[in-house]
Amino acid sequence: MVQTAVQIGALRLKNPVLTASGTFGYGLEFADFIDLNRLGGFVVKGTTLMPRQGNDYPRMAETTGGMLNCVGLQNKGVDYFAEHIYPQIKDIDAAAIVNVSGSSPEDYAACAEKVAALDRIPAIELNISCPNVHDGGMAFGVTCAGAASVVRAVRAAYPKTLIVKLSPNVTDIAEIARAVEAEGADSVSLINTLMGMSVDIERRCSRLSIGTGGLSGPCVKPVALRMVHQVAKAVRIPVIGLGGIMNAHDAIEFLMCGATAVQIGTANFIDPTVTLKVIDGINEWCDSHGIRDLHDIIGVV
Repeated sequence: MVQTAVQIGALRLKNPVLTASGTFGYGLEFADFIDLNRLGGFVVKGTTLMPRQGNDYPRMAETTGGMLNCVGLQNKGVDYFAEHIYPQIKDIDAAAIVNVSGSSPEDYAACAEKVAALDRIPAIELNISCPNVHDGGMAFGVTCAGAASVVRAVRAAYPKTLIVKLSPNVTDIAEIARAVEAEGADSVSLINTLMGMSVDIERRCSRLSIGTGGLSGPCVKPVALRMVHQVAKAVRIPVIGLGGIMNAHDAIEFLMCGATAVQIGTANFIDPTVTLKVIDGINEWCDSHGIRDLHDIIGVV
């Protein structure tokens, strides 16, 4: 029997497999396909203080080895989440983590404070890296000062486990990671999507309504692995790795590069049962290689 439990701040996960925000709805949408209780945790879609309409359509485009999106954090706001969604997910035996975004440090903090009042939400993931919104989002995540300002404001308002999702669209992601660690982040998750573009040559315009979007899927995995490896060596807090994980072997690569846990994103659109296949695959690989504790392979590269 492999020991798969991992610790992210004060949050204990039964296994290291989480879902990535924006690819798993509120978890409820996948309940017909998988037993949500088997997950280490699930990160719900981006949540803001006030409702957001998101960007105009079209806002998704397939690419070679991945996809582009510019959804733009469409959601009904944190009050709607607390009143309508939280009662439906609070008793799932997996860590429910809320992805929090905002337009200013004060917005982030106010949203986080409302989530903190929900007893069965043990952590938030602070999204300072969304490339598809006009204000906030990635604007904060591309400089040390911007990232630090948001984490500082949220840390003052939020007492539970604080994960900060980092943007890959920077010169030195390890520098950003150290900045948020210094302000009290309990963990960092990376990578969010890479900025990309796709052109319709017949219509002579972008395939996305706002021109550019976030690139995800297996094509980004080598970049994500490199950045996780860099950040894991630069900070003391746990790293959560994501970016192009399609199967258990991909997940194990991230663990070996220093990730304590992983998130499955785009693969959920292809196979809604992929998360359980990854959990089972990690266990089978560890069994076949004589690994009794997952920590024996975390960071071995």
